[in-house]
Amino acid sequence: MILLVPGDPLRPRRPDEHFAPEAAAARVAGLDVAVVDHDALTRGGAGRAVGAVPAGSGVAVYRGWMLRGPEYAAFAESLAVRGVRLRTTAEEYRKAHELPGWYAALATVTPLSEWTEGWRRADFERARIGLGSGPAVLRDYSKSMKAYWHEATFIPDLDDAEAGWRVAQRFLELREDEAVGGFVLRRYERFGSAEVRTWWIDGECVLVGAHPDTPHEIPGTEVDLVAVAPLVAGLGLPFVTVDLALRADGVWRVVELGDGQVSDRPASMRPEDLIARIAD
Repeated sequence: MILLVPGDPLRPRRPDEHFAPEAAAARVAGLDVAVVDHDALTRGGAGRAVGAVPAGSGVAVYRGWMLRGPEYAAFAESLAVRGVRLRTTAEEYRKAHELPGWYAALATVTPLSEWTEGWRRADFERARIGLGSGPAVLRDYSKSMKAYWHEATFIPDLDDAEAGWRVAQRFLELREDEAVGGFVLRRYERFGSAEVRTWWIDGECVLVGAHPDTPHEIPGTEVDLVAVAPLVAGLGLPFVTVDLALRADGVWRVVELGDGQVSDRPASMRPEDLIARIAD
C-alpha cells in the first residue's frame, strides 16, 4: 500500500507541512509515500497532479485536503492509468463526503435534515417548510460555516422566512465557489459536550479521539457506539470518520460523517496511531 499526501506548494517534492508527520510515520511503518499536487487536482489537472506517484504502486490511501466529488473521481481515474487503485472508490468517497450519501442510513441517530439541489430560494423554502418550526443549522453537502455561527449557520426560527434566507445568502457569500451540492437544513439539537471524532475502517471503529476544533477536550463520559456501530458498518465504506456529541438529554448523536482520507487529525492524536490503523 502507498500513502498519498499533498505536496508542499513551495517545495512540491516534499509533503505539505500539515501532513508531513503522517508521511514520516508511514515511512517508519514501512509504507511507501508519494506526493500529489492538490492545486492541480482542484484545477482540472489530475494527470499532472499524480505525476510523482510511482506507476504500478498498487493500492493507495490518500490523506489530504478536501476534494469535490468530480475532482476525486478524476484523481482516481488518473491514478488508475498509472496502475494505482485508490482503496476508496469515487462512489464511496462521495457517499461519505456528502451528507445526502449517508443521511438515510444514519437518520435515527442524527438530527432531522432537509436539503436542496442547488441554491435557488424556492428550493430553500421547500426545505425550510419541510423541516417544520423551531431552530435549525445550515450547511451545504460537505461543510458548515460554524465559525460564523450567528450570521451564516444558526437559524433561530424556521418560521421566519426572511431571517432564514439572510443566513443562507451569507453562507453562500462566505463559501463562494467552494459551496457543494445545495443547502442542508438540520434540526438544531443542544449538545452538552465537545465533539468526539471516531475513526472507522471497514465498518469497525479503530480510534476514538478529540475533534480537531477542540483537540484537548474529551467528554468525561465514554462514547456509546452501540446504536451507531451497525449503521456505520451497513454503509459498507472502507475509511470514514464519525463525529459525535452528547446531547443535553444524555444521548450520543452523530453530528457528521466524513471520508477518512480528508478528515483532519486532531493535534492531540499521534500520527503514528492513525497510520498504524491505516497500515493494518
